[in-house]
Amino acid sequence: MTRRSTDAAAAPPLPSPKERRNPREAKPLSEEQVPSTKAQSPAPTPAPTPVEATGSTAMAPTEPGPTPELSDAPAAPAAPGVLDEPDAPAEAFDALYESCAADLFRQTFLLTGRRNLSQESVARAFALAWERWPEVAVDRDPASWVRAAAYEYAMSPWHRLRRTHRQLDPPPAEPGARALLDALLDLPPSYRRTLLLYDGVGLDLPETAAETEASTPAAASRLMNARAAVAEQLSELAEPSSPAEQSALLHRQLGALADAQPPAPLPSPDEVRTGSELKAQKWTRAAVSFTVLLIGLTLFTLVTAPARYETPPSPPQEIGGVPPRSGPQPLTPQDLKLQKLLRKELVQGPSRLVPEAG
Repeated sequence: MTRRSTDAAAAPPLPSPKERRNPREAKPLSEEQVPSTKAQSPAPTPAPTPVEATGSTAMAPTEPGPTPELSDAPAAPAAPGVLDEPDAPAEAFDALYESCAADLFRQTFLLTGRRNLSQESVARAFALAWERWPEVAVDRDPASWVRAAAYEYAMSPWHRLRRTHRQLDPPPAEPGARALLDALLDLPPSYRRTLLLYDGVGLDLPETAAETEASTPAAASRLMNARAAVAEQLSELAEPSSPAEQSALLHRQLGALADAQPPAPLPSPDEVRTGSELKAQKWTRAAVSFTVLLIGLTLFTLVTAPARYETPPSPPQEIGGVPPRSGPQPLTPQDLKLQKLLRKELVQGPSRLVPEAG
């Protein structure tokens, strides 16, 4: 998750509807945000300097102080200039996984309140990223690509039908953290995601709108409504007089709540890459097998089907109630005797009279 400085330029008020921007518009990275591709020896620094970068996935406090950091990774996520090198895609993926997986798990836990679902979401998002690595490697912000995939899977409504994800995990023991987590989970999914991206991760309003697939005015409305709903349950959020102070306070509290979560046993990058490749091979084999089976059934049907259609004969049925056949009745013995006598007389009787012409 990214950090945002506490000066007025880093935490501006919400833009008005007149200041609309294209939600798909990508903000170019500055020269300070793009790390060098050459290996450099790490120099000891007393404290990290807040840097405004969209590719980071760590939530940190906006003011220097004892507030715990969420990021455990020693190195920042690789920039597009590093990830699009064609010679070492596995190393680039491993670097992205090591820098973003732990922080992404904490973020998805704030969205869902379920550790198992958060682990599954992170693993699935990185497996999908490796499956589409040519697309992810040239993306302007690969960390944001993986984060969006993890958020989409974690907040899918179909998880309500799964028995393992119906119940929430036990809430934190600290009353303030428990109240903040309950207030987050009571928000609608779109409001919860917008609040976490803007006040937790530290994205600006156009980037938040682009990642949530909403317009900038819609994202601003969701953000203000989410802050108001959380402030009703947490009295300390109603005390700041300006939106910038309220955002800074939410940023610190969300960072502390996420950092309080114990680390999860996430799979290694090799396991994620291997699982993604095996899954892709299984789907490919299944598609090829189904295609071959379909072709075989089609050929069998063409060979065995008749050349022309013949109407099948109707099966015999017993019919009752039909009247007897009409016509001459069978001859009786008397009729047969008379018939024989007549035939004999016609043959041996007197000759016919032939008329004579006069």
